[in-house]
Parts: sequence; C-alpha cells; structure tokens
Amino acid sequence: MARPLIGRTVRRLRLERGMTQQGLAARLGISASYLNLIEHDQRAVTAAVLIKLTEALGVDLAALSGHAERQLEAGLREVLSDPVLGLDAVPEGEVQAIAASAPNAARGVLALYRAWRVAREDSSGIALPSGRRMLLPNEEARDFFHERGNHFPLLESRAEALGAEMGAAPAEMNHAIAERLRQKHAVRVTVTAMTESDRRYDPRTRELWLSENIPRESRGFRMAFQLMLMEAREAVEQTIGEEKPSSTEAEQLIRIGLLNYAAAALLMPYLPFLKAARELRHDVERLAARFGVSYEQAAQRLSTLQREGARGLPFFFLRADAAGNVTKRFSAAGFPFARFGGSCPKWIVHHAFATPEQVQVQAAELPDGAAFLCIARAMNGRSPRWGEPPPTHVVAIGCDIARAEEVVYADGLDLSAARVGIGLSCRLCDRADCRSRAFPPLEHRLQLDPNEDSAAPFRFEARAGRPA
Repeated sequence: MARPLIGRTVRRLRLERGMTQQGLAARLGISASYLNLIEHDQRAVTAAVLIKLTEALGVDLAALSGHAERQLEAGLREVLSDPVLGLDAVPEGEVQAIAASAPNAARGVLALYRAWRVAREDSSGIALPSGRRMLLPNEEARDFFHERGNHFPLLESRAEALGAEMGAAPAEMNHAIAERLRQKHAVRVTVTAMTESDRRYDPRTRELWLSENIPRESRGFRMAFQLMLMEAREAVEQTIGEEKPSSTEAEQLIRIGLLNYAAAALLMPYLPFLKAARELRHDVERLAARFGVSYEQAAQRLSTLQREGARGLPFFFLRADAAGNVTKRFSAAGFPFARFGGSCPKWIVHHAFATPEQVQVQAAELPDGAAFLCIARAMNGRSPRWGEPPPTHVVAIGCDIARAEEVVYADGLDLSAARVGIGLSCRLCDRADCRSRAFPPLEHRLQLDPNEDSAAPFRFEARAGRPA
C-alpha cells in the first residue's frame, strides 16, 4: 500500500504558519536536517513525533492525512494528461514536485484549465447571458464546500443552540419545527398538491406550502430549511464572509447549500448523531430511522462530522445519476474524485443501479494502492405524473479501508481478497488488463496488431518505470 504523503502535508502546514524548518524542528525536539527528510518523505514519522507535530502545528491527526496534497496531485495529473496540451507523459515525480513545492501555482493551473474548458464550451454554443465566467456557478459552489471539508462550525453552533431551545427528541423534531414556525414566525404550513415545486413560501401571507408528492422525511427537511432561513441567516452570511463569489448565481447556490447544511444540523445534532453513528457502526438505514430523516440525508450527514476534537470517521459522499453526472461530492475521506470526466465503470457506484434500493458494498483499490470501503445504494424518486420516468440516482459513501472494521457494511468481507481494482477514470488509469475500459490511457502509446485481438479493449505500451 502507498505510504501516506505526510511530508508534503507537514511542509504545507509549516509554511502556512510562517514557521522555518529550524523553528519547527526545535519544537519537535529533532534536527532540522531530520525534519527536511521527513518533509521530502525520505524518513518515516514515529508515533511520538506525530503527536508532537499535531501540537506544534495546532491540528489533529486527520489533518495530517495528506488528502489535500493527493487531491491536488490528482487534479494536476488529470490536466497534464489532456491530449490538447500535446505533452509527453509527465513523470509522477514531476507532478508531485509541482504540488509540493508550488501548491498555489498548481491550484492556479487548475483554475486556468477550468476557465479554458468553460471558454471552449462557450465557443461551442453554450453561451451564458452574463458572458464568460471563470467557473460555472455549480462548480464554484461545489468547490466552496469541498475546500472547507464540508464542515461549518458556525452553522453547527447555531443549530445546536436552536435545538436546545426547542428541546425536542429526534422523533418529535418535525412537529417541533412546525410549532416553532407557527408560534415564533406566524408561518402556517400546508401540505397540498403541487407539481412544479416541492416547497413554496409566500412572505406576504406567511404561508409555507409543501408538496404532497414528497415523502414525510423530505417535508421535515424543507420545514427545517425554512426555519434556518429565518433564524440562521446571520450565521450563513458570516460563513460566506469574504468569499466574494464570481456571480450572483454562484453566491445564491452557496447560500442555499449552507441553509441545507444548517437544516441537516438541526435535524441531526452533531454530538447525538456522532454518538449514534459510532454505536450503530455507521449503519445508514438505522441512523435514518433514529433521526427521522431519509437515507440520503443521513449518509450526507456522516460526511460532515469533522469537528476539531470530536471528529467522526472520515467519509466521502457522492450522488450521481444514471448518466454518470455527479450532482454532489464531498471527500473528507480523501477519495480523489475526477473533476473533468467520468469515473471508473468498475466502481460500485455504477453497478448499484442494477439493484435499486439495495445497499451494495465494494472494497475498491486505486492504482496507487489507496483502498476504500465503498457503500452505494440506488434510489428511485417519485414520478410527478403517470408516464414520466421517476428520477433515479445513487447515493454513495466510503472510508479508508484501514477504518473498515468500524463500519457494519464490512462485516463478513475479506478486505484483502475481495478488493476490486478501479481507476480515477479510464483516461488516467494504467490497468492494462481491464475489460471494462472505455478509453485508452492518455499517457501510453497504443499497441495495434491486426493479427491479434486483445482480451482488453485496448493494448498499450508500459510507461517507463511502471508495468502496463
């Protein structure tokens, strides 16, 4: 298994805090030369030094996971492999060196690449009324949440304070929210027939309409959203803070996302939910039942438990439709999502559509040796009218395979023998024997022979230093 890139993480955190190698080494009780070797991943870190690092840098152990560095490297690798650049295969060491020595420049490269892709789409006819943007609004909003680890302490605090004031048990929360809306805000809640909206609020009449077409859990969530819109607005605006999104649309998407986060925090209070998650070993269905929420809401809440001093098990969260479009993604677990293309067809996320409403589990291993326990479930929404196909999507969560024993879905699995090799995407994957490959890898030359049909869709030459 690949060794965690803790050295690059240590270097980044040290520079962010304006510390010299000599200064940090002194606080750790080691020599500056030894710290230099650690930062270049040439020396292992002992448990004692690891604990001292968390104290000296003011972080917990999870912050030293190297997730940010791996995600940056994955993005760079994807960009530099685009054939439009006309580059030969960029060695792995060069990608790592760029990300480690110039992370801000590397992020600049990713931003320019995103801008170029948007410009290319604009020139192909996807012109936006307000002109060209550096980022599409949904991508900008997605990055806002991803870069903050999908955890917002200010919103957690506001939700906890409001929940304590209401004093309702999880099973009674929907009723308590409806009463709070009625008594404090004079809002009347009505469930009625609506096809174009799931929730509609009229500030003039102070009426909140909820569609009868959505399940009870979704009605409760939308009432919680309305309440947080009225009572957590200041916390939301403070969280957006100095971000200055590039467009009104992006800012509004971020604001709505934060209100959704606050609503989830109200329905699933941090510490009680964390305690229940550990007690139930992260059984999403039982968590959903205990807190009166949907499977998707409980799964997404698991990915937000990143409070300093009370961290939950780091999970990634993903929601995708049957066409492979990713509508949500958060990666507290360090899973390197592809930003600019489809994901691996062997990943359980895509196979789950064959068994709707059933939980599917997979031990997935990436080419660099990183392995994850992945849990996916395909879910059918309600069709608004006869004859229209119901909306279908997959909800997936996952954690590092090293923490799998803390998750009920790993019970009975041979986590070593049952691993499935997946890639970030076909164009970035080196696996030569994959029969599910849709495209050849960008970094290899194809081997074409009319006298032989390969078992895999494409045969290609191995890159120097790495077997095909």
